Parts: sequence; C-alpha cells; structure tokens
Amino acid sequence: MIKSNGGLFTVRLDKKEDGSPLDGMTVTGRARGSLHRAGSLLVGDLVRVSYDGTAFSERDGSILPAEDGRGLSIEEIEERKNSLIRPPMANLDVLFVTVAVASPDPILSTVDKLIAIAEFNRIEPVVVLTKCDLSAENAARLRDIYRRAGFCVLSTGAELADGSEALITYMKETLGGGRTAAFSGASGVGKSTLLNRLFPHLSLTTGEISKRIGRGKNTTRHVELYPLPDGEDHGYIADTPGFTMLDFERFDFFDKDDLPLNFREFRPYIGECRYTKCSHTKEEGCAILGAVRSGEIPKSRHQSFLEIHEVLKKKTKW
Repeated sequence: MIKSNGGLFTVRLDKKEDGSPLDGMTVTGRARGSLHRAGSLLVGDLVRVSYDGTAFSERDGSILPAEDGRGLSIEEIEERKNSLIRPPMANLDVLFVTVAVASPDPILSTVDKLIAIAEFNRIEPVVVLTKCDLSAENAARLRDIYRRAGFCVLSTGAELADGSEALITYMKETLGGGRTAAFSGASGVGKSTLLNRLFPHLSLTTGEISKRIGRGKNTTRHVELYPLPDGEDHGYIADTPGFTMLDFERFDFFDKDDLPLNFREFRPYIGECRYTKCSHTKEEGCAILGAVRSGEIPKSRHQSFLEIHEVLKKKTKW
C-alpha cells in the first residue's frame, strides 16, 4: 500500500502470470471488515486484494482502473516485518535520519531517539546531513560522531551536488527488490527540499523556515511511498511528517532494559562491566563509560542514552 487518504487506499499491484486485468497497476480501493478501523492499515503494508469487473473499464484497448475505489477491496494484511507510530509506516528497511547541520541547529537527542527506534525495529538507520554548506565545522563534527558510532553518513547541501549523487547511488544499491525507505527528521531540516532535488518528478510541497522560532512548518501532511524510477524491481521512498520530539512515555517503543542494545556502539562492551546489572549510567567499572572516557564512544551519544534511560525508568509496564 503506497497511500492512504480518507478511507481510500492506493495499492501498487504485483505483476502476475495469470494475466488479470489490473496486474502491475496502481489502483485505489477500500478496506473490508475490521480493516476499516483507523490505523489498521499502514502505508508500506503488503496486502491482498480482490476486485470485480466494476473496478476497471476499457477504452481504446487500454485498461483504466476506477479512481473512486469501487469494485476493489483490501481483504487482508500480510505479516509485518516492523511498524512505526511516527512516522506511521510498516515494513521499513532503511530509515534516512535527516539532520540539518545548521538552521535549525541539530538536537542530537532527538536524532538518537529516532535511531534507537529504528535499531529496535531492525531498520537500518542512515544519517543524512543537510545544509552542510552552512557550517563545514558542524558537518565535520556530526560526520565524526555518527561514523564512529557505526552508521553510514551521507552529506548534502546547496553546494554539494556530489552528495546528492552519493545518496542516489546508495538508494539504487540498497533498495532493490522492492525494499522501502523513509526520510524522517525534525521539521525544517529540508527533507522535502532534498527529495525534490533528488527526484524532481515528486513535486513535494516545501516550506520556509520561520525566522522567529527557527523551525519549519510541517508541510508534509501525509505519508506516501514513491517508486524509484529505475526498473521494475525498484524500491520505494517516502516523505513523512516532520516532528521535533518523541514522547517515550506516551508511545510504547521499548523498555530501559532494551536500550543499551539499541546503541550499536555499546554492543561490544555489554557483558564486560564489573557489575552484572550495570545500568551504564554511573557505575564504577562500567565498560561503556570507560569507552566514553577513552573517546571510543562519542560523548553526545552517551548523553542521549542517559536522557532516554531517565525517561524509560519512569515508564510503567501497564
């Protein structure tokens, strides 16, 4: 499913060998039964559909799908690999975490929360730095932090055409076989602007940064998947609603015991601490704290860990 809009769902159908009229087409339909409930279907879901002769018409030898959803029904959702609340999507393979190096200044705790959620859901986070031409110093600092943490980091900016090319190359190399990726990050970091530069045919809506508050208005109102233009076995990319914070108390992602494993640079040190139940926050003999002091783990990443840990400590199990 590539789009949801007011009870109508847009689905890109597989090509089959039985020659059914709508195979391989992008069609619109409605959900049956309990799938009508809000939130039951997510963009990115793999679904099974049924349709009758009213779902299409023939004109001049061509098949034209109905645009009002008549005759086509979404019958069931196949098992999901993963799902997210923000952005509200299913079956993600790659999450491009978009971070402006300036204007607005990056809030690394928000970036790291999003990365941790991706890690927990076995989604590969890729850090995309935007507006690198505004501050070479900040861009270099952020590249160092996230590359040392073990992530792929790609840089873009008004004067970095090669950065955009590197991002396109990465997509083509990793999103084959119908894999799905989302662009996400705080409002105003330039997700839609970046996607428009990469894929002009998308014509996504973009907004201006508010000079008064230093943030962007959230111009993306819905989630939609866009097929990459090359070949039939392409992947999909999505533009997603921007946000400036994540609420770990309201949204049930994971517990504090899961947190250390969702910081990938922590993993080699887990089990090496002096105390079995080390929280990795302040204990003597903590291997992770030792790696922070030696510079093997970036300090900003551990600071984000401490912020998330403090919130998750207060989260109840019910």
